Amino acid sequence: MKQTRLPLVLSAALIASVAVVGCKKKEEAPPAPPAAATPAPTPAPAAATASVASVDLGSAVGADFKVTAPATTFKPKDTVYASVGTATSDPAATVPGKLTATWHYDKAGTQVKAGEETKEVNFSGPGTTDFFLKMANGLPTGKYKVEISLDGAVVQTKEFEVK
Repeated sequence: MKQTRLPLVLSAALIASVAVVGCKKKEEAPPAPPAAATPAPTPAPAAATASVASVDLGSAVGADFKVTAPATTFKPKDTVYASVGTATSDPAATVPGKLTATWHYDKAGTQVKAGEETKEVNFSGPGTTDFFLKMANGLPTGKYKVEISLDGAVVQTKEFEVK
C-alpha cells in the first residue's frame, strides 16, 4: 500500500500553527488616555473688608459729616470734630464694624483720656462718620490726640492743640 504523506503533512502543519498561536506574545493593551485635567476649583471670593481712609479735624461738620472748618488748633470752648472717611474693599458689600474715637490730652507729661465714643457702623462703599470732643467747662489747654480704631485696632492718630 502506498501511503500518502498528505495527512502527515497536514497534521504537522496543524500542530505547528497551534504552537505558534499558543506561544504568540500577547500584545499589551494600549495605555489609557490620561484623565482630563479637572480645573482647580475657583477660590471663594475674599470677604469684603472695611478700612479707614482718612481722618480730618475741624471745628464744624456738614450734614454729610465731613469737616467744613478744618483746624488743628482750637479754643477751650470749641467743639473738636473728627471726621473719619471709610471705604469697603467691595463697594457693593455691607461690612459691619465698630469705629472708636479715643481722645487724650497731655497733662504734665502724662496722657489723660479726655473721652471715648464707639459707633457700630454698617460700612458700604465710601462713607463718613463723625466724632466730637467738648467739655462743659471747656477743654484744658495743651496738646491732644485722637486715636481712631476699627474693630478694636488703632488705625490712625491725629494730633491737635487747644490754646
